[in-house]
Amino acid sequence: MSEHERIGQEFYDSSDYFEGEGAEHLGSADTPFQRYRIGKVLEIHTPRPEDRVLDLGCGWGTFSFALAPRVKEVVGLDFSARSVEFCRRRLEREPHPNLSFVQADAGDTGLPPDSFDVVVAADLFEHLYPDDSQRVAGEAFRVLRPGGRFVVWTPHRGHVLEALKARNILLKRDVSHVDYKSMDRMKALLEDAGFHIERAYYAESHVPGLRVAERLLQPVVPWLRRRVAVLGRKPERDAGAP
Repeated sequence: MSEHERIGQEFYDSSDYFEGEGAEHLGSADTPFQRYRIGKVLEIHTPRPEDRVLDLGCGWGTFSFALAPRVKEVVGLDFSARSVEFCRRRLEREPHPNLSFVQADAGDTGLPPDSFDVVVAADLFEHLYPDDSQRVAGEAFRVLRPGGRFVVWTPHRGHVLEALKARNILLKRDVSHVDYKSMDRMKALLEDAGFHIERAYYAESHVPGLRVAERLLQPVVPWLRRRVAVLGRKPERDAGAP
């Protein structure tokens, strides 16, 4: 694939992205890496049992399946037909009556406005080009109820592991990571969409030794900042507003 070729739905549907080597590992909640991801995202904000949750860019369905036993309803959404097919097959094996999957554009979901309490975008924004990022943040704002939360989790490009990965050193570069967001840019995307920022911080990685160094030193050492975690809140409507 050309470095300048735009990666879109066709890439995810025509490649082995969802069902190639490692797909089962990425979809399972029982690996150390996925337990780390799920735990860290829930630290940003933990949905309540009565909440309706939208999992944008659901991919392998990791968060959709992890959240289904905890909340009233989960909708997993991805623009890739292969992703949704993968998740629906898993749902047949692991039924959850409150879980469903929808194929749609995360920036134009077609879902009703003000219909979710929480929107999760975990490892989505690094796959989005700048124009798509703005659309997705705006769509999350539209579908959330007033007072609803938008949970964002995305890698920090400046981290040492991402720098090595970008150069195919030790780790393989992920060509689908088309636009990493800095903390400032991620916050600005949410604020421009209308969100108030409730929390914004860097989270450490799952690698045991590195995790300790990151936790201690990331405030002063940028290349130890592993993940960008941001929580946005849709403002409550003013009294008397339509």
